[in-house]
This record gives sequence, C-alpha cells and structure tokens, in this order.
Amino acid sequence: MNLGLEGRTVVITGGTSGIGLAAAGVFLEEGAGVAICGRDEARLARTQADLAARFGAARVLTKRCDVTRADDVGAFADAVASWRGAADVLVNNAGQGRMTTFATTTDEQWREELDLKFFSQIYPVRAFKPMLERSDAAAIVCVNSLLAYQPEPYMVCTAAARAGVQSLVKSLAGEFAPSIRVNSVVLGLIDSGQWERRFQAREDKAQTRDAWIAALARSKHIPFGRLGVPEEVARAIVFLASPASSYTTGASLEISGGVSRYI
Repeated sequence: MNLGLEGRTVVITGGTSGIGLAAAGVFLEEGAGVAICGRDEARLARTQADLAARFGAARVLTKRCDVTRADDVGAFADAVASWRGAADVLVNNAGQGRMTTFATTTDEQWREELDLKFFSQIYPVRAFKPMLERSDAAAIVCVNSLLAYQPEPYMVCTAAARAGVQSLVKSLAGEFAPSIRVNSVVLGLIDSGQWERRFQAREDKAQTRDAWIAALARSKHIPFGRLGVPEEVARAIVFLASPASSYTTGASLEISGGVSRYI
C-alpha cells in the first residue's frame, strides 16, 4: 500500500528513543522528512547521526526542546519552517508515567503531571498548527495510554491526566475538521527503556529476559503473553498520520495485546 507520505514533513516530539524513534524510522522509510525534538543533547546527536547515515542528512532534523516550555516549542517550529517550510504531520509522543496512588501523590506532583501531559500536547499543536493548516493532508497523532480508559490504582495521577488528554484529542478533532485530522493511539505495556531498567533490577538474576517478560505478561493478564514492541506502535502511528486514513479523525487505536477490559 502506498501511504502517500513521500515528500511529506513529519514532526515528532520525544523522538530519540522507543516509540518516537521507531516511528521516525518508518516515516523515513515511507519517503518523508522527519524533524525530531528531545531534551538530551547527546541522544539527539546520536539519533541525528544514525538516521542521517541510513536515510540522508537532508531528510532529518533534530533540535533540543522541552515540550513543556512554550519558547522551546516555538523555536522548534521556527527551525522546521526554516528547514522545510512546511509540516504535514505532528506526532505528540513526549511523556512518561508516574507511579503513585492518590495518598502518595503530592500537590506538586499533581501539577507536574498535569502540566506535562497537557502542555506536551497544547504547545506543539499551537506552534505547528499554522503550518499544518497549509498542508493538503494534515494530521496530528497523540501517543497516549490505555490508562486513559482503564486506570490502575498505582497510577492515579497519570491515569487522570491521560483521560484528560483523550478528551482533548476528541475536542481538537471536531474543532480542526476538516483541515486537520486528530487521532490517538492508546497503548498497553510496550517494551521500552523503563522495562529494561526493571529487568536489570529483578530479584532473580538468573532469570532470562524472555522468562521475565513472560512472567510479567502473565501477572498483567496480557492475552498475547508478551509486551508490545515500539515498531508495532510505530506502524499504527504512521498509518493514522498518512493520507491512507483520510476519513479517520477523533479516533483512538488500541495497541495492547488484548489486555483492555473496557468496551
């Protein structure tokens, strides 16, 4: 299938590792140019070098940016405008989880979590919207969590913020139609750096990674018996961002290995 991404310009926040980096690779394979932001200068440099070597330096832009700072995001948008003069796709991927209960979440942690989850969406959308409006195939994809629909007791703060982001996606889809499509992917457990760190900290050091992952999947009641991998999420993001899904907006695509319980 031709996804219609050849020559398009794609912007990805949080694109130096995991899902963001995997998505960047798929977009580049489809012929797009990709601009990535992140907070870690060293990781950005490695990402730039790797992707440039594989796809050509002219098709890759990296820039340091804290997506919770409006000035940083504005500077990132200016850099993209200078680089390609356009943006067709925005993938809002930056974010992380906070493992706390209601009783253990401080006021400051609530503020930090809500600020991160909402403004990592709001600032990029606001900054890139003028360029997206000039595209004939504009799309925004939000990377969100199954927690938005199915909260867990040990992630009360993050789940509440994730639910708010899903509401925001639905609101933006209605407000921006028909010029900009807005969709989301909602994720279950995806193998990433945090799970690697937890594996390294496991009690039974003789346990293999495959065995540890299988045990984790059983404990989380994942029907597929494993975690997802970033590339599986990346392919869904690229489809939702592409003209191939031109009549889809306000939708959420679950990628969870069947772990969800909501209808």
